[in-house]
Amino acid sequence: MSPTAFRSIHTHGFVRVGAATPRATVGDPARNAEITVEIAERAHDEDVDLVVFPELNLSSYAIDDLHLQGGMHHAVDRAIATVVDASAALHPVLLVGAPVPSGSTLYNCALAIHRGRILGVVPKSFLPNYREYYEKRWFTPGAGVVGGRITVAGQTVPFGTDLLFAATDVPDFVLGMEICEDFWAATPPSTRAALAGAVVLANLSASNVTIGKARDRALLCASQSLRTLSAYVFSASGPGESTTEVAWDGQSLIHENGRLLAASARFDDSEALVVADVDLGGLVSERMRTPTFADAAVAAGRPDTTVRRIDFELGRTDGDIGLRRTIERFPFVPSDRARLDEDCYEAFNIQVDGLIRRLTATGSRTLVVGVSGGIDSTHALIVAAKAMDRLDRPRTDIIGVTMPGFATSEGTKSNAWRLMRALGITAEEIDIRPAAEQMLADLDHPYAKGERDRSVYDTTFENVQAGLRTDYLFRLANHRHGFVLGTGDLSEMALGWCTYGVGDQMSHYAVNTGVPKTLIQYLIRWAVATDQYDGATDEVLVDILDTEISPELIPAEEGEEIQSTEASIGPYELHDFFLHHIARRGRAPSTVAFLAWHAWRDAAVGEWPADFPEEARRAHDPATIRRWLEVFLRRFFGFSQFKRSAMPNGPKVSGAGALSPRGDWRAPSDGTAAPFLAELAANVPADFS
Repeated sequence: MSPTAFRSIHTHGFVRVGAATPRATVGDPARNAEITVEIAERAHDEDVDLVVFPELNLSSYAIDDLHLQGGMHHAVDRAIATVVDASAALHPVLLVGAPVPSGSTLYNCALAIHRGRILGVVPKSFLPNYREYYEKRWFTPGAGVVGGRITVAGQTVPFGTDLLFAATDVPDFVLGMEICEDFWAATPPSTRAALAGAVVLANLSASNVTIGKARDRALLCASQSLRTLSAYVFSASGPGESTTEVAWDGQSLIHENGRLLAASARFDDSEALVVADVDLGGLVSERMRTPTFADAAVAAGRPDTTVRRIDFELGRTDGDIGLRRTIERFPFVPSDRARLDEDCYEAFNIQVDGLIRRLTATGSRTLVVGVSGGIDSTHALIVAAKAMDRLDRPRTDIIGVTMPGFATSEGTKSNAWRLMRALGITAEEIDIRPAAEQMLADLDHPYAKGERDRSVYDTTFENVQAGLRTDYLFRLANHRHGFVLGTGDLSEMALGWCTYGVGDQMSHYAVNTGVPKTLIQYLIRWAVATDQYDGATDEVLVDILDTEISPELIPAEEGEEIQSTEASIGPYELHDFFLHHIARRGRAPSTVAFLAWHAWRDAAVGEWPADFPEEARRAHDPATIRRWLEVFLRRFFGFSQFKRSAMPNGPKVSGAGALSPRGDWRAPSDGTAAPFLAELAANVPADFS
């Protein structure tokens, strides 16, 4: 793939959508058409693919009986023609609102217009006729109107509530429309449209404002996008509409699968166009992995078999037009402080509750934890301490064991002891070096013969230490009537960065196995910030957070840096990003690279999680992203699944996914990374900057 094609949002399944808030008039269709065209031209300049205007924006909404005037009908028809003519030179699909006569009836309609063509007209299904609303005085409900055709602005086009609009040159860009009251109904037409295949749902709304109504609209948009696994684009009338009896705030919203992507300012006299890039590929992937969605379509009578699908060629934009959406650098760590605090509260308590249940079920007298002074074992230990507190059991029922090996630093060993003492657990030390030396000698390993060059520190040398630590923990648990608490995290399981069997891959209960490395750091910070423990414990926790992540298995020569995990396998911040978008969202490697480039290419752009240290804010260039993505694919798909297939029990923590073969992720232990590496090689240029 060329760099130009790679940088296009359309290549990766995104389309750019906009919700417009024009300045209305009190019933001047000619002027309303001019304003509509002006906004459409602005959208064209911003490479927008779809623009949604408010309900009846060409006639104005609050003109009451003027809707029934023949002169108004002629003026609206001319206004539609004006917009259609102007659209011939513009890129976006325009969804405009207008009253459209059909014989002796008048419908409140949404018109889809593109490149000089009216693609189709959809009438409003549900007409409000309560409180301040009186729409049935003027309009006929569109519910049940299917299979029809109508003549508008000289074009005879499809008409009915059974219309979807599909771009032939942009996969998954399938559009459904509804109007205002429709999504307040118990059975919104957009639900059926989504079940029939629409991925983008648009709501052309007038919706006058009252206290609290903006919250209700936002709730409905978020809920409908989440329930239908869609992008939902909502545009409501704003300044200029008649305020004879009501007022308008001009609220425009763009949601995707329950998440707000963009919102307009409210009560603003200026015209607005809010824009966001929606992830069609991600939405379709989510529908594929949610069988309930397909089941609902069957239960609804397979609406895809009765809908009329109107094809059009969008004329996709190639090249880099930016990405108009926030891509979280840390998918597991929200940048919003309030949400991060809530996530940490839930994650921590999920782990504690899971461990409490396992302790209760086994009736174990003790809980055995290997304490290295690193963040994983630290977090497992503080979870264990909280579990004992909630069970009203003494913390001395936790047996913490630090097990220095050939590369254990004084700093981590000291932190392990400080933490165990601060928490008041039973603290012990087992020096594994004598047993390791004996095993290496029994294996006739070069290290046992006195050789000390770097080649001696091989997998056997490392795993002898890792295996002995686990062996001691299990036998100690047997001896003290307890069970071993695993400390390995989700990120390590994804990469297979653990020793299988008699090693850190195995335990009786793996409390961290659903928590990625990037979140564990924040869980520890949250525990400090919310005073879960005393000051002495907090002091040690802060020191441990500042420690380099290392397996401490290979000795460092004088003047050398200690063994670094991230230097060996890559930054966890990138691997957790890859994990989320591949395992949870099912995206192709090329799309993951595209998203990572936008998230990580400039440390000064975009939001970082609350209190993320300035000195740790890094950027990653294309070569770095591509290099470590290839490593991730090789490890995740190529040779680490057998470790996950035999992983111990542990609680699922993040809705973004887990890797247990009994939960979110099922894959063959003897699978291959070949197709994923091939897609990366074919579609990700070496330099796509």
